[in-house]
Amino acid sequence: MPNAAPPEGRVQRKWHWLQTVRLVRYAKKARRKLRNAYYRYFGANRLKHALRTNPSPRLVIGSSGRHDAGWIPTEKHFLNLLHTEQWKRFFVSNSIAALLAEHVWEHLTPEEARVATETCFAYLRPGGYLRIAVPDGLHPDPVYIALVKEQGLTPDEHGDFYLNDHKVLYTYRTARDLFEKAGFHVELLEYFDEAGTFHAHEWKQQDGTIWRSKRFDRRNQGAELAYTSIILDAVRPQ
Repeated sequence: MPNAAPPEGRVQRKWHWLQTVRLVRYAKKARRKLRNAYYRYFGANRLKHALRTNPSPRLVIGSSGRHDAGWIPTEKHFLNLLHTEQWKRFFVSNSIAALLAEHVWEHLTPEEARVATETCFAYLRPGGYLRIAVPDGLHPDPVYIALVKEQGLTPDEHGDFYLNDHKVLYTYRTARDLFEKAGFHVELLEYFDEAGTFHAHEWKQQDGTIWRSKRFDRRNQGAELAYTSIILDAVRPQ
């Protein structure tokens, strides 16, 4: 059967448009697969190398390329909070000195959050801690709540808005309860209460920087707190 003649006119333009769309989608999918493969292979090897020279590791969960000196960056492609077999690959129980997770737990369902919390408890050494930050469900600014709530509208770096994939909007009470139920002792560092009062306790940057905080978020000018988080330390008892 001879090849069909190329479509003409409006049909031809639509055909070319559909082909372009398919090509772009394929390219994006291929790039995503390549990036994930890179993270899995090189990220995992970098973690293995770092652990050889660091018997008391401090890890950043979901670092997205941002971490302080002395901290080891990880990503979900090779160290997923929900995949315990990946943790067994790198660690033995009771071996990690500290974990840092900024705006990670809100992306987990309540059941996933429970599993992730128990995983962290199992691999932290006695006296080790997990410092987390999540959006604050008691923040008094309705614009803030609209951005961080489940499926809220969040701006990207270009100023365009997209639906986030937040699964839970925590308050200091629900965040504290989650970690206490797993066996942690919880120290609340920053949060709003039900009356809209902001509470802040001194915390050391060397114990883990939280960028979306009263001190470090550039959107906070003077006494105005445009963007804060619930920040807590969950300490595994000795």
